[in-house]
Amino acid sequence: MDIQQMRQEYSAEPFDIEDVAEDPIEQFGRWFKEATDAELAEPNAMVLATVGEQGKPAARVLLLKGFDKDGFVFFTNYNSRKGKELTHTPCAAMVFNWLELQRQVRIEGNVVKISPDDSTRYFQSRPKGSQIGAWASPQSEVIDNRSMLEDSVEQLEQQYQNEEVLPRPEHWGGYLIKPNLVEFWQGRASRLHDRLQYTRKDGDSAWSIERLAP
Repeated sequence: MDIQQMRQEYSAEPFDIEDVAEDPIEQFGRWFKEATDAELAEPNAMVLATVGEQGKPAARVLLLKGFDKDGFVFFTNYNSRKGKELTHTPCAAMVFNWLELQRQVRIEGNVVKISPDDSTRYFQSRPKGSQIGAWASPQSEVIDNRSMLEDSVEQLEQQYQNEEVLPRPEHWGGYLIKPNLVEFWQGRASRLHDRLQYTRKDGDSAWSIERLAP
């Protein structure tokens, strides 16, 4: 297998500043709808990158669970590696990659926890098995074997066998990424891709839009 020769020629339509929304979250909404309308597999899947105490980056794939004018929401265990890193360095980067549409979105911004009530509301809307899983798993910690998880799940299933809704663990909840940079990437022929970047300084309400070289 010759990895160097693995490539795909892109042929998407032009993507110009004149065609985009003034607000990047509105523009994200347009592209996200097109991704869902195209019935892509898990269009809300994204890569989340964080930075630890030693300045080392870490990235993983997880699911976006909401977005509005304030930013982008995801949920996790606060004691997981990403939770600890967000406590130390409360900023992050996200990437959505919709290959079938020849599109990518990059987001950078500051991160804050959402309200406990909003976290509880979402937690208790999840399937019961997912609620139990959040209680059973000491996310990111080293465990001896899988049976430890299975035993914990079994105990919780017995404890809550007559209930469909569990209390939310205090160590589990949501984060909001408040963007200060959003880049939209559209694949074009000969690797001359269209890249439009929105930036905003802290405290500003208006966004600047610029074209970047591919």
